[in-house]
Amino acid sequence: MCFWKMHGLGNDYVVIDNRDERISGTQATNLAKRICERRFSVGADGLLLISNSKLADTKMRIFNADGSEAEMCGNGIRCFAKYCFENGIVSKEEFIVETLSGIKHVWLSLKNKEVAAVKVDMGAPNWQRSSLPMVGQGTCINENLNVDGKNYKITCLSIGNPHCVIFVDKVDDFPVEQIGPKIENHKAFPKRTNVGFVQVLNRNELKVRVWERGCGETLACGTGTCAAVAAAKKLGLIGDKVTVHVLGGNLEVEAVESLFLSGAAEKVFEGILFGEP
Repeated sequence: MCFWKMHGLGNDYVVIDNRDERISGTQATNLAKRICERRFSVGADGLLLISNSKLADTKMRIFNADGSEAEMCGNGIRCFAKYCFENGIVSKEEFIVETLSGIKHVWLSLKNKEVAAVKVDMGAPNWQRSSLPMVGQGTCINENLNVDGKNYKITCLSIGNPHCVIFVDKVDDFPVEQIGPKIENHKAFPKRTNVGFVQVLNRNELKVRVWERGCGETLACGTGTCAAVAAAKKLGLIGDKVTVHVLGGNLEVEAVESLFLSGAAEKVFEGILFGEP
């Protein structure tokens, strides 16, 4: 079984062509746990599987390092798009991808016939608690969440997957590793949630750290970046076009009716897996 190791600003993945359906859903869960384990295996934040689609040009399945399946991943889909184009699975510079959170439109920027960057239409945010899901009715915009006796102002939304956004004064100094998992597993979120910690630098720049559900803190999170931008715009803190600084580099987001995410995708190496999935 051949694979590519890839990353989008340090958010890294193992990518496998599974159009022959050699890897079943149960096997994918176990394989993700094994192959994503750092130091003892290839090591990654997640596993991306390429599948056939009756609705789009191709289909992406995403499995987190803990084996759970994710609905959508902004950095992952850029890596996925690069893999599909450079392996001849799709031959167009603009195509659509089926995901658990719906059909996503991608545009490729080429350099010397290789994909240098990818723009993704991430869709419009859903502010309803039921879309995450989150306990309660209606929306959760700048409301209090009690964590170990301390209140945090949170804004929650779905970008195809659940996000809880918290604005902080200095994100570099914030205890993400302590607070992130407590909010991820908070009783307010029955299926857990991603947690974004955001510092507003100015009307055109944000600095973001994300505690990802099923992964922990990653160097970049595409959906988390989009959630941060959407929440900041909802609160009137930024304009339509924003540069977001994450630990792995910079991402560009345009927030109009949809959220458009642009950034690089890189191939690190390729290899072969031996044995059963």
